[in-house]
Amino acid sequence: MSTQQYQPLKAALWMCGAIVSFVMMAVAGRAVQQELNTFELMFWRSLLGFFIVAAIIRIRSGNFAQIRTRMAGQHLIRNLFHFFGQNMWFYGLIMIPLSQLVALEFTSPIWVVILAPFLLGERLTGTKLLLTVIGFAGVLVVAQPGVQPLNWGHAAGVMAAIGFAMNLIFTRRIMLHDTVLCVLFWMTLSQTVMALVLAVATGFTWPSLAMSPWLVVIAITGLTAHYSLTSALGLAPATLVAPMEFIRLPIIALVGVALYNESLDPFVFIGAAIIFSANFANMRLSKRQPAQG
Repeated sequence: MSTQQYQPLKAALWMCGAIVSFVMMAVAGRAVQQELNTFELMFWRSLLGFFIVAAIIRIRSGNFAQIRTRMAGQHLIRNLFHFFGQNMWFYGLIMIPLSQLVALEFTSPIWVVILAPFLLGERLTGTKLLLTVIGFAGVLVVAQPGVQPLNWGHAAGVMAAIGFAMNLIFTRRIMLHDTVLCVLFWMTLSQTVMALVLAVATGFTWPSLAMSPWLVVIAITGLTAHYSLTSALGLAPATLVAPMEFIRLPIIALVGVALYNESLDPFVFIGAAIIFSANFANMRLSKRQPAQG
């Protein structure tokens, strides 16, 4: 994309849509887990999402030709990692404050830097390694081990970031060949099956009628968040879009205060700023030095 083709205002509007979607999904995810576990939540989210995506494809093109793919194996691997990361994220929702979870989720690009040399053949330079170490220092500031008690929610936040990083790596490959709707179609279909198998294995529970609106919110926002973020990246480079996404942290922190009486911990913001700075510097570095391989 040339500088003349950048549309930062439109990208910002799409990012607003992504941020609203992520916040609504977090609130709905906490509400649903009063009754359902993460596998059951993911089943209903994926099933409803599948019908929405299928309807959009049918209305737009009149057929399902665009779901054909030569990347079936890549789709499966991508969706296994995304399914894992999303389950960890939903589990973390009920274990730690929203602001901590989002701050830990911001480490996803750091994991991409670490894993890309093994999966994409990209070089891990000394500078990138230093920035990665700085990013992990930010994680320590967020979690404050030895100062605050750690629980499985913190581990879930980190594992979610790793799952999302792997998802991003495989999405890079797939998007060279397939459309966003094709990716969403196979994501929702495959994750419906994965979630159903695990939900039945752990004792499937039907949601009450009161949970239905929250499940619909999760299904819709799961799709709109992905679509909005992808659209923003199509209108502006990652170095412009990433600072917009950082706004999600103070917003989700205020939601935690208003709805769940969570405290505003300044160390979460300091740590998140360190993580974001390392991510941003890595993006700028990658832009100047294209990946090899």
